[in-house]
Amino acid sequence: MRWWDIDPVLALEKELFPDDAWSRGMFWSELAHARGPGSTRRYLVAYEGERLVGYGGVAVAGSDSGDGAAVAADVQTIAVARDHWGTGLGAALLTELLRHASAFEATEVMLEVRVDNTRAQKLYERFGFEPIGFRRGYYQPGNVDALVMRLSDPSAVPASVHGAPEPSTDGQAAPGPLNGVQGTEIHG
Repeated sequence: MRWWDIDPVLALEKELFPDDAWSRGMFWSELAHARGPGSTRRYLVAYEGERLVGYGGVAVAGSDSGDGAAVAADVQTIAVARDHWGTGLGAALLTELLRHASAFEATEVMLEVRVDNTRAQKLYERFGFEPIGFRRGYYQPGNVDALVMRLSDPSAVPASVHGAPEPSTDGQAAPGPLNGVQGTEIHG
């Protein structure tokens, strides 16, 4: 994700999460931590032609006392346009986020998901995330609880779980169909 992606990301964010959408400032702040040698974030976008159809981000925090490697990552956000639900795009985005968490040497990945979002919960469970608790009233202003989930080893998710293409050596998703979504490319 780059600064020029923020407007289309905000449009999709507001469409999917009208009550608790992130602000422009939140995305700018996250992107400020996504570049350079000390980066702690990675944000991705998926386009089909000129249209943004998905995005996601992961952040790392904490360090091993020995070598400074990140030990925890958090899926900050992930979203897919409604007309792309069920196409495998969410799995492809999550695959890339987990790949980046592993590159940051994270030993676990956490996330929060609305308790009423069973579609997303099923995706996360398929990748091995396990529920570990709740955050009451986490999503505001609707006062909706969050289910907290954890994946113990992001590098151990088998490829058969998600069926995403192998990433290319330049850090971009491989060209061509992505889980059956012709023309969708993921850029990070």
